[in-house]
Amino acid sequence: MVTDLGLKLFDTARGAVFPVELRERGKVSMYVCGPTVYGPPHLGHGRFALVFDVLRRYLEWRGLEVTYVSNITDIDDKIIERGQQEGRDPAKIAQRCEAVWWDAMDRVNVKRPTHDPHATAYVEGMVALVEELVATGKAYETSDGVYLDAGSVPGYGLLARQDLDSLRAGARVESTGEKRSPVDFVLWKKAKPGEPTWPSPWGPGRPGWHTECVVMSLDLLGDGFDLHGGGQDLAFPHHENERAQAVASGRRFANHWVHNGFVEVGGEKMSKSLGNFTNLLDLTDRHDARAYRLLVLRSHYRSPVEVTQATIEDATRQLDRMDAFARRTRELVVGAAPDEAALAQFRTLMDEDLNTPGVVDLVSRLVRQANTSLDVEDEVTAAPLAAAVREVLGAVGLELHEGDSAGPPEEVLALVERRAAAKAARDFATADRAREEIRALGWIVEDTAKGATLRRG
Repeated sequence: MVTDLGLKLFDTARGAVFPVELRERGKVSMYVCGPTVYGPPHLGHGRFALVFDVLRRYLEWRGLEVTYVSNITDIDDKIIERGQQEGRDPAKIAQRCEAVWWDAMDRVNVKRPTHDPHATAYVEGMVALVEELVATGKAYETSDGVYLDAGSVPGYGLLARQDLDSLRAGARVESTGEKRSPVDFVLWKKAKPGEPTWPSPWGPGRPGWHTECVVMSLDLLGDGFDLHGGGQDLAFPHHENERAQAVASGRRFANHWVHNGFVEVGGEKMSKSLGNFTNLLDLTDRHDARAYRLLVLRSHYRSPVEVTQATIEDATRQLDRMDAFARRTRELVVGAAPDEAALAQFRTLMDEDLNTPGVVDLVSRLVRQANTSLDVEDEVTAAPLAAAVREVLGAVGLELHEGDSAGPPEEVLALVERRAAAKAARDFATADRAREEIRALGWIVEDTAKGATLRRG
């Protein structure tokens, strides 16, 4: 392992902040669990995507070559259930929801993965893994599928920070006559009527969710890849069950495990299953999409964050101040080198477990210092500070709008009036089309208690 990266992250498997060790000097291999595409992404999905986008961008800013893999789960119980409820082909649902996912990611400026493997493209490899585990006695067949014997895996429960006996004692699902232990988990599900299936030695069926990511990650990144990430809710059982399959097959899995905290509503995590989620596309329709990235940056990635109208509006006001600063210093920074001390502070903050709240505070200080210098016409001092602001924000994916502060053009204003008239007539289809045309012209219309307002998109 190469140990000179200097970056420290909280490792879920170890329960503490540890230095990140790379498998290969100058290169980082990351696998981040992507979406199950059965509905629109909520703010929790947006948070994990932004957190690991920031980490990726920072590593690239440091000059490292990052291979970033984030999968698409396009076959799953939830996709099948929605297809059955709506009388639609689950594959069509997955395709449509994936398109919505990428639209949302583009809006919040998340870079596309180096690879975005789809589970359905890896079923053959999943069958091969399950065959191997059955052959070695680590997995067993039942009437409804094939299960991994968790007790056969040394250290099972690592990511839960519990041992196997504790997990068995706390399991909510009682073991059936065929399932040997309540903590054993399904690797292959035998076919049920009306479900999509693939051939296997145990008859037609489909892979279990936990089997998908282990096959895709090891295929694309190889043994002992550097970092596996995702939301906190995935650590156990999903990520633990991925790890267990790799261990059971004699493979080295991820070297570091990193998980971000929840987006909360009223103290509960945001999720589709709880029904308390806010559609990420709706948020970006109503507000500057950059405000959500800034809100994520203002919270430490492992801490919960509650997204409210008040916090989004506060982040938007901070963005307005940053944009005004960018306009004020637009000509000043041409050819200016960033202040090296400021960049060193940025690196120190990020290297200490991604202290992005400290980075936001650093940027605010730099803006104040530069503005103070400009107020007394000290451009020599202000220029490198302003250049550092742009460098730091660019490294965490927060773009500034440096255009002029002129109001919206007549075309946009006319669309706003058309939308208002359509809403008054309850012609919501026309109103939605007008909103999209406004967005295409670079503006966002927001509905407030005082009426519609416009801001640059």
